Order: sequence, then structure tokens, then C-alpha cells
Amino acid sequence: MKQSSSSIPRSDHTAALLRSRIIDGDFEPGVLLAESAVAREMGVSRVPVREALFTLEREGLVEFSDTGRAYVKDLTPHDFEELYVLRLALEPVAARLAAPVLREDCSRLEKNIKSTSKATTLLQVTQLDLDFHEIILEASGNARLLKLWHSLSSELELWLGRLHRSKQLQTRGTRAETVSSHQGVVEAFKTKSPTECERLMGQHILSWREWLPVLPEKK
Repeated sequence: MKQSSSSIPRSDHTAALLRSRIIDGDFEPGVLLAESAVAREMGVSRVPVREALFTLEREGLVEFSDTGRAYVKDLTPHDFEELYVLRLALEPVAARLAAPVLREDCSRLEKNIKSTSKATTLLQVTQLDLDFHEIILEASGNARLLKLWHSLSSELELWLGRLHRSKQLQTRGTRAETVSSHQGVVEAFKTKSPTECERLMGQHILSWREWLPVLPEKK
């Protein structure tokens, strides 16, 4: 059960708000996140803002300069390539391990797809997309795979959010394509062997490869 906003520590609430705005592109890469300005905008003191920025630094969304100023991290094409390679290493294996479980019950994945089809923002599509893949990681039963996934989840959300926005600018079909491709994944879990599910998950991730070169190189 989710906590009410009043019961969540102020620094955690501030971190959640900043995280969403970074993932959504509201705070663009390289933007200065001055403690005083963020505190005023969010109606909190500087202490929870400072704690939130440290949290987001650990997650890979914020970086500090030598003078201690916080900036939205600007992932380079090399950073995106590394995250892409890690997805290819983790997720096909998870799909193979999860296949017997999901063959019996894909209801969580189907519910996720239904929610994605009704999403009204790209941020919702991005969050539901990652949730879809996390369900598969959980179904794999491999706690270490899931732990590795969680350690990358914030950067993966940033990675996927930028790819979704890039695709949306060019095709306007991000939500529809996400729904369609995830329906294909679910169908595979229902009808294909674990080995085939592993192969098809690799193909699913590879389908995003073409969008990596459109991301500008950091100067």
C-alpha cells in the first residue's frame, strides 16, 4: 500500500518530485539545480532539497561540480550505449527464467498493457514500460538479477524517457508501439518456449537500437 504524501519524509517527497521532472525532461540535461531556487519553488527548506539531491546523485540522475553545485546529469551516447548493453545482458536471461511462471499467469503484464494504452503522458508511458519489464525480472525468481535491475532503474528510466521523447517527436507513435510490442512479448510467454522467449526479448530491446544515434553527443 502506498504511503500518503503527508507520511512520506520531506526529503523523499522532494526527491520524487525532482526525479519525475528530470525523467519527464522538465529539467533538461545540464540544468543547475540550485538548492535555494528549488526550495522556494517546492515550498520546503534547503535541507530536504540537499538530501534529495544526494539521493538523486546516487541514482545517477544528478552530478555535483567541484564547487558543490548540483546539475541534472547529461547522459552521453556512451552512457546510453552502456545502459543498452546492460539491458541486453539482463533482460533476455530474465525472460527465459520467467517464462514458465508467466506461461501460467500473465495477468500483471496484461494489466500493465491496459494501463499503458490509457496513458495520457509520455512520462506515464515510460514508467509503465519499466514496470512491465520489472514484472518480468520479478517473475524470473532470480534475486540478484532483480537487484542489478534496481541498481540501474533510475538511469534506465532516464534512458527510456529520452528515447520515448525522441521517438515521439519523429513518429507520434510511442504509446501505440509500446503497447503493440508488449502485447507481442505477452503472447510469446503464453505460447513459446523459454529459449524462444529469451530470443524474442533480445529482439524487443534491439528494436530501440535505431534511436540511440539521434541523441546528441555531449560537448
